[in-house]
Amino acid sequence: MARSLRWAALGLGAVLVVAGCGSSGAAKVEQDPKAPLELWTRTKPGGDGEKGMKKLAAAFEAKTGQKVEVTAIFDDFETKLSQRAAQKDLPDIVMNDSAQLGSMVSEGIVREVDPAAVPGSDQLIETALASARAGDGKLYGVPYSAQASALLIRKDWRQKTGLPAPKTLDQFVALAKAFTTQDPDGNGKNDTFGLAVPGSTKRGYASWYFSNFLWAAGGEFIAKQADGKYKPAMSTPESVAATKWFRDLACTSKVIQPGAATMDTPPTNETFEAGKTGMYVVGPYLMPRFDKSLGKDKYEVVAMPPGAKDSTVLAEGGSVYMMAGSANEAAQNSFASFVISVEGQKVGMEGEAAFNVQLPVNKAVDVTTVRKDPRWKVYADVYRDHGRYSPTIPNWTPVRQATADTINALIADCGLDVPAELTKLDGKLAETLKQQGIDAS
Repeated sequence: MARSLRWAALGLGAVLVVAGCGSSGAAKVEQDPKAPLELWTRTKPGGDGEKGMKKLAAAFEAKTGQKVEVTAIFDDFETKLSQRAAQKDLPDIVMNDSAQLGSMVSEGIVREVDPAAVPGSDQLIETALASARAGDGKLYGVPYSAQASALLIRKDWRQKTGLPAPKTLDQFVALAKAFTTQDPDGNGKNDTFGLAVPGSTKRGYASWYFSNFLWAAGGEFIAKQADGKYKPAMSTPESVAATKWFRDLACTSKVIQPGAATMDTPPTNETFEAGKTGMYVVGPYLMPRFDKSLGKDKYEVVAMPPGAKDSTVLAEGGSVYMMAGSANEAAQNSFASFVISVEGQKVGMEGEAAFNVQLPVNKAVDVTTVRKDPRWKVYADVYRDHGRYSPTIPNWTPVRQATADTINALIADCGLDVPAELTKLDGKLAETLKQQGIDAS
């Protein structure tokens, strides 16, 4: 069946409610159980991520006979997806970040997931499953991969200073200062720094990174109220204290690498592997790269020391999104079920350079059965015990961007007043929440 026919009953921008979603107002798309699935994945074309996704698709095809056409897109992913939506020609499956849930739901391009139609969804870790629930409590994705932040430390540098792997924030700062002032690489130059920070405003990186410190301190970007709505929370005492502490790393102790305010992740990654920074709070996906560029004996992976409140760190992951208007909903469900199965999770974890499944989301899958490296268990334990996803609101992007703009400004300009800037930020966040209809004011 021609792909365009499946959109015949839809108006541009309409939210498609398909079979199982309980709406009598939407026309059902004619189904073709033989129709191949078109799958988009956010990864670089020709890279290991694309190869891994094709391997996963091939395993699904071998098991079910269902054809899957994989397309890898990295640059301008959302723009290209919006273009396809405007053409009423969406792919069937999109493997996308969990943080994109709210935006995709508000755009009406994904269909609600019926857990009963996806065998194995009852075996998902609850933290992961919650990340696929929208503000209305309904499920709009099937999580298949997870990750959380842990602390990478130049082990050889730390041993030279004689300091322990940090168990407290005071020890964390002490180690960062030692890496900055004690010439840990022994080259006789004052050219090393304690902490790698992607502090750019690009894609909200400054906020993304800072969340690890904010939440552990008891602060919030936006705080959920009893009625389920949100209110700005960056000017609360906990958030102000966390921001001042983080800002002091750049402005007082000066342990953050120069130029951090202009760096997104690629150049920040390079500071760590080039021996310019000694600690980095990041997910497990960089270990294969650093193992190759640094050598796995040169650095160690430990859990972040707790903040003033607890040890919460940023959790992220990917979900299988079943796009609206598919002519083969049964195959959509079947693919999602396979990816989260024990077999699919293990296939997704296999490899040396890139993984489609970073950490498993199936309760029955132990990462150490596929990866014997104990560092992966550190990440798995951190995710299960301390991982937290960004709030699921209609559009998290403007919240992340606004908070990144302010955090970036504060580490770039040490003369700015922290409470005043955070109060102004809360005003911007209030307007953002109001526009999305979820403010509690």
